[in-house]
Amino acid sequence: MKQPHVRNISEKLLSDNWYILKKYTYELQRHDGTWQKQEREVYDRGDGAVILLYNKAKNSIILIRQFRMPMYVSGYKQLLIEAAAGLLEGSSPEARIIAEAEEETGYKIDNLEKVFEAFMSPGSVTEKLHFYIAQYSDKDRQSEGGGLADEGEDIEVMEWSFPDALAAIKHGEIMDGKTIMLIQHLALSGILNLKSN
Repeated sequence: MKQPHVRNISEKLLSDNWYILKKYTYELQRHDGTWQKQEREVYDRGDGAVILLYNKAKNSIILIRQFRMPMYVSGYKQLLIEAAAGLLEGSSPEARIIAEAEEETGYKIDNLEKVFEAFMSPGSVTEKLHFYIAQYSDKDRQSEGGGLADEGEDIEVMEWSFPDALAAIKHGEIMDGKTIMLIQHLALSGILNLKSN
C-alpha cells in the first residue's frame, strides 16, 4: 500500500472534556512533489465494535433505538435505529461487543463472527470499528436490555424481520452507517432471506 509523506507535525490540545480533540498542523507532500501546509482537527474517542444479531429460523435481526444528540443537532429529530455497539475502553473487541450486546439488547451471545473493520469518519475521527455478526435465539435472552442508565442510555430493543430492515434502509428509516453496512453484509452473504416467507 502507498504511504503518505508527512513532515513537521505539531499538535495542540483543544479539549479533553469528553474525549480528546486536537488540532494538527503538518506538511503533506502532494502528488506533484510539492509540500503543502495543512491544519486539521482530529477527534479521538477510541476504537469501537458493533454487532448485528440474526436468527435464521425467524429471518429476523435485533436492532436498538435511542436518542443521539449529534444527529439531533444535525436536524434528524427521530430516535436513531442501530445495531448494538460500544467503545472498546481497553477491552478486546470480542469481549467488549459480547458485553455490549447483553447490556443493550439483553441477549447473551458467544458465537461471534468478525466480518471486517472500517474507519467510519476518517476526515475527522480516529475511531476504527470492528464489525461482528452472531446468531441469536429466544433462549439467549437474559434480560430486557436497554443499556446502562448511569451512562445515560435509554435503549428500546426491537426484533425486525430482515425484509423490513432492508426496506427501512431504502425508505430512510435506518440512517446509521454501521447498521446499514451490517445489514447489507447479511444481504450479500445470503445468510437471511431478502423476501418475506
